[in-house]
Amino acid sequence: MSLRALASLWLAVSVAGAAAAGAPPATDPRLETAPVRALGGGRTRVFDGSVEAVRQTVVAAQVPGAVVAIDVRVGDAVRAGQPLVRIDARAAEQAAAASDAQAQATRAAMVAAERELDRNRQLFQQKYISQAALDRAEATWLSTKAQLEAQLAQAGAARTQSGLHRVAAPYAGVVSEVPVALGDMAMPGRPLLTLYDPGAVRVTAAVPQTLAGRPVDPASVRVELPGVAGAGSVVPVRATVVPAVDAATHTVQLRLDLPSGVPGAVPGRFARVTLADAAAPGALLRLVVPSRAVVRRAELTAVYAVGTDGAPRLRQVRLGLAAGDEVEVLAGLSAGERVAVDPQAAARVR
Repeated sequence: MSLRALASLWLAVSVAGAAAAGAPPATDPRLETAPVRALGGGRTRVFDGSVEAVRQTVVAAQVPGAVVAIDVRVGDAVRAGQPLVRIDARAAEQAAAASDAQAQATRAAMVAAERELDRNRQLFQQKYISQAALDRAEATWLSTKAQLEAQLAQAGAARTQSGLHRVAAPYAGVVSEVPVALGDMAMPGRPLLTLYDPGAVRVTAAVPQTLAGRPVDPASVRVELPGVAGAGSVVPVRATVVPAVDAATHTVQLRLDLPSGVPGAVPGRFARVTLADAAAPGALLRLVVPSRAVVRRAELTAVYAVGTDGAPRLRQVRLGLAAGDEVEVLAGLSAGERVAVDPQAAARVR
């Protein structure tokens, strides 16, 4: 081949390579994409929180004794007044029986003193005894009556003490912890179990102290429970900012009362709180993507971002508030990028 032919061939290959380098990436035409849009307006901020029960009770022993029965387990739902734990009450029952017997003996003595007083009154009317004898009979009857009242009170206290060996549920709830076992020694103040009301739960998060003294609209807050299937985004029914600043962290507590029946809302679970910052509109650009482009797999929240090579790749993102068919992206994407609208179709692209 001549030198001129070789030069022509090299020039053709170079032009073709340059054209290929400047051409847009080839994307699967069957894959529908949408751009990451940047909008103005107020930003949103995300805080970590935890679920806690509004009403939670540590049921403790009031009397000493060995634990002889535990009628519930962790996770059991109990009704108000249902027996939970029983403590050995034999000594207390014997003390109660002794008090009842003493009260009966004192009652018999009071009856005898009352009859004696009646006879002395009749004798005094007939001038057979003096006023002093009648006064002594009345004093004996009054003293015996007071002793009976004291014995009855003591017997009631003994019966009450005996009843404290049967620990019952103060309200309907769920048992979350049972730190004792059969044979353990119960002492006054020692926790026997923990009970909470599942119908009243809230999420508590530490937020900046700039929110102190400012009301928070519940409609501007969204609560998510990552890893809970079917929980979704929950709007709280009430938002309360605790009027006390932590001196160490310079934060305040934001308490969000959840509606009843939220799946997975159990005390101790991690929660994510998204708060719309309406106090600083236009401070940051808001990035939004179509809601149907979001993939949720257990604790993973992601989208299929289409790269420069035209191939969709799963990318983890952090979401904010949803508005209509779009959802805000707080981290993971940049304005102008494209995402696959149909995640299932994007997963099949190779």
